[in-house]
Amino acid sequence: MSLFTAEDTSWMKKALKLAEKGRGHVSPNPLVGCIIVDDSGKAIGRGYHERFGQAHAEINALDKVKNRDRLKGATVYVTLEPCAHTGKTPPCAAELARLPIARVVIAQKDPNPKVDGKGMQILRDAGILVDAGLLRPEAMKLNEHFNHFIRTGRPFVTLKIAQTLDGYIAAHDGSSQWITGEEARRRVHQWRSEYDAVLIGRNTAVNDNPRLTVRHVEGRQPRRIVIDGPHTLPRSLHLFTDQYEAKTYVITHNKEAYRKSADPMLNILDPKGFQGVTLLVEKKNGHSDLNQAFSELGRMGIASVLVEPGSDLGRAIIRERLADKLELFIAPKLLGGGTRSVNGLGIETIQQALELHDTTVSQVGPDTLISAYF
Repeated sequence: MSLFTAEDTSWMKKALKLAEKGRGHVSPNPLVGCIIVDDSGKAIGRGYHERFGQAHAEINALDKVKNRDRLKGATVYVTLEPCAHTGKTPPCAAELARLPIARVVIAQKDPNPKVDGKGMQILRDAGILVDAGLLRPEAMKLNEHFNHFIRTGRPFVTLKIAQTLDGYIAAHDGSSQWITGEEARRRVHQWRSEYDAVLIGRNTAVNDNPRLTVRHVEGRQPRRIVIDGPHTLPRSLHLFTDQYEAKTYVITHNKEAYRKSADPMLNILDPKGFQGVTLLVEKKNGHSDLNQAFSELGRMGIASVLVEPGSDLGRAIIRERLADKLELFIAPKLLGGGTRSVNGLGIETIQQALELHDTTVSQVGPDTLISAYF
């Protein structure tokens, strides 16, 4: 017999939908939604984690309860186990444990070692019934970036590729704007606002001079990362001259150039120099070590990266098994030649082919979007 009723499921679905409102604003914290239902079955408080460093979902929901007497015998539906540690905010589990609530229903246990069941134990020790696991797959999907980051210490990496029906990302003359339609471009800008950072290679930076900003939708501006192994990109590019220059990260293996960029005297002499961040990694097979680069980004608290690669960077990330997800737009166009989206993976037989999983297909304007996991 299931622990959960149809009403439980209905409330948790609403809580998951609430949690989505925080996307793009709370990382590296998780997305969390909470609904408090009194013993008559009516919602008396709703809340979600709105901004990093601000109140958690449970506290926001409690703040909406106008009559605290209605908390007696109430049920709290929360998409992630209430926290059990003090970070930027006090522990939510301890706050709930002080209330006369009867039950807490949780979708997913928090994988953070500082919580990981401790929040549920605090509630149970206070005599509150705790039922966990309702809509857990949906909750895990909701927080796939957070779950991966907590488990590995590395950002969740998504490759975004836009290609023609015959598999090209650029024509013979190098032109690639625009392969996809406006709806697909708007979707990419939405993703940019939801990921902590957007990453490109030096070839894309030189050839396209992209801004990597959010313009077609409302949302936060991501950090912008460019792999510039030799550290020779022209400083006239948008990444180094626009209003978001401080959000630009350059990853290089050129130790001498890195030393100069980090020299405080040079910064004094040239106050108009690069205002962003330069990261030094080792050189591997003639290029910057991408594996080390993603580890360094994780240490800096970057929990998710959207990669908008050219052919070379995409190939390198796939070959080194550094991507977690693929977002592939296929435009109803034929080029018959040009730059392939994916090439040179070192695969010789069909048995060696990389098999992606959990694939979904959707229509985005005139283009087809295939989403899958590595």
